[in-house]
Formats: sequence, C-alpha cells, structure tokens
Amino acid sequence: MKLSFSTRGWEGMTWQALISSAEEMDFQGIEVYNLHKRPELTDRGGPFHAYSVASTHRELLQKGLSIPCLDSSCDLSVADDDTLATLQSLMRTAAEAHVPCVSAFASLPDVAHVEETLTRLLPSLLENEVTLLIKTSGIFSDTALLREVLDRFAYDEIAVLWDVHHPYRDCGESPAQTISNLGAYVKHVHLRDSGAAGYELIGEGDFPVAEVMRALGSIDYAGFISLEWKPEWLPELTDSEVIFPHFVNYMHRFERSNRPVRGLFPNHDGTGWYVWKHDELLSLTFPQVLDRMAEEFPDQYCFKYTTLDYTRTYSEFRDDVDAFARALLSLGVRAGSKVTVWATNVPAWYIAF
Repeated sequence: MKLSFSTRGWEGMTWQALISSAEEMDFQGIEVYNLHKRPELTDRGGPFHAYSVASTHRELLQKGLSIPCLDSSCDLSVADDDTLATLQSLMRTAAEAHVPCVSAFASLPDVAHVEETLTRLLPSLLENEVTLLIKTSGIFSDTALLREVLDRFAYDEIAVLWDVHHPYRDCGESPAQTISNLGAYVKHVHLRDSGAAGYELIGEGDFPVAEVMRALGSIDYAGFISLEWKPEWLPELTDSEVIFPHFVNYMHRFERSNRPVRGLFPNHDGTGWYVWKHDELLSLTFPQVLDRMAEEFPDQYCFKYTTLDYTRTYSEFRDDVDAFARALLSLGVRAGSKVTVWATNVPAWYIAF
C-alpha cells in the first residue's frame, strides 16, 4: 500500500517542508494540487520551473518519494479554451516531472460538453503519455454515469480518481458498488473520513474505510491512497505534524489488503497457531504487531487482569489503545513530543506503551 497526501489546504508549507514531512512520516508520495495557481512553485527558482523540474524529480527519487498526480480544480463540464490550455500545460509539466496523472472534475450535468472536452484533450494526453483522471465528484459522484463515459472512450489515457467521499455521501453508493461500476478504471484514490458533524480525522467518523480497502483489494489495486485534508475542516486540530502521522498509523492496519494472505505456523504440539515463525526477528513496531494479531485473532483473549477486572480480546484491546492515542492527540501530543508514563504493571501502562 502506497500512501500520499495532497498539498490542498497546506499552501502555507514550503516545498521543502512538504518533502521533509513526507519523508519523516513514512509517506511514499506527495500529490500536488492546483500547481497552475502556485507561482512560487512554477516561477524561476521554483521546483516545477522548466529549469528545475528534472532536479526535483531526482531529489524525490533519492528520498524514495514520487508525485502520483497533479490534482486540479479544472472543470470539464464548463471547460473553455483557457481551461484546456491549463490542463495541457499541466500535462506537459507532468511529463517533464515523470508524474503519471493529471486530474479534473465535472460539476454540471452536461455530459456532451465533458466528452467534447475529453476529445480535444486526447492529443495532448497521447503526446505527453499522461493519464487524465476524472474525479468521482460533482456529476460523476454517480459512478454508473462515469462508467458510461469511460466505456465510450475506452482509452487507457482516461481513467478515474476515486474520491471515496462523494459517491458514498452524495449518491448512497457502497464502496463495493463503486468498484463494481469502475473496477480497473480506478488509478488513484482520495481518502478522508466524515460523520454527522462533518469531516473527521481518519478513523474518527463513520465512513466505512475498511469497506473501501476491501473493495480496493478485490481489484488488486496497487496505486496510491492519498489523504486529502483542509485544516479548516477541523479548526481545533490544524497541525500537519498530528494529522499526517495519524493517517499513516491508522492505515497501517490495512497493509495486508493489497497483498496475498500470509500463512500461519502451527505450534509444537499442533494445538494452535503462531503468526510468525519461532525465533524470527521482526521489523515491525508494537502497534503493527497488535494490528496483525487483531486481524488474525480478533476474538481471542489478549489481556486478562483479574485484579482490576480488565479482560480484553485483541480487537477490544486495540480499540482501547486507539482511544488513548486519540486522547493524546486532543491534548496536543504529536511526533517529537515527550510523554512520561509512571505506572506499575497495570493495564493502563500497556495501553500507553
């Protein structure tokens, strides 16, 4: 699973700060939003100026990063010559920066105009060997309608950016239904959580993130899953050093969704199973170990502390750990903070650990 974040909402961060955040917080990509409206990135001296873009690509490669998509607010349903010129310019920049995709959306129910715009863009897509991603928002929150358009074109250079929020919230589509409609057309994913009160940190709302991951697993999706987050969506929490690592840590639990199921190993007398081989050194953090145990044995006892009447299965214990982590976040604890725990071997110590 490859994770990225969108620069949408983080225009105050410099390009080097974005790279540092991605590198330090274990992302694999940075999705750039509305590059054509960011002169500090495209003017002379900026990382996407014609003279600099090659070195920008090399720097990202050296750091194990890439740009999966140049996202945009360009509207295919009202596109005029200026909009076409903007998209064509983004395609040229994408080709120079080795970015595979440029995105756009359609707000108005004028499918004929959208198809005319796509037809006019095809030569640039083919020339630059770039894919245009149509977002599942606006009129294409109805993904059956989007599939009809894609089927009429049937070009590899026109595909889908699955913005998971809109088909589910706006059209009542389940993630499985969206994937049934769009399948292999999906080349990039925007993910965020939400609830009755609005947008929430990932895992905090009632959006079916697990269903999204199962749906992606059903098509062996190997592309990026990108966090799209604007700080004003949650005014009490606007710190990227909290929001970014929280997303990465939460998504670790789905790491197995897009690769073959790993086997279990029988114990010595054949009465049970090990998740890992005996005496095998693991390159996993303790939260990752807990995630794996909760996936394999969710209903098996993890903790039984009879003195304090604290008994939890692996799944229940992970819920307690997540609740405590959210409490720390609400107090302002973030990457690099120092937290002291003073306790004996009581359940609270293990939860904090």
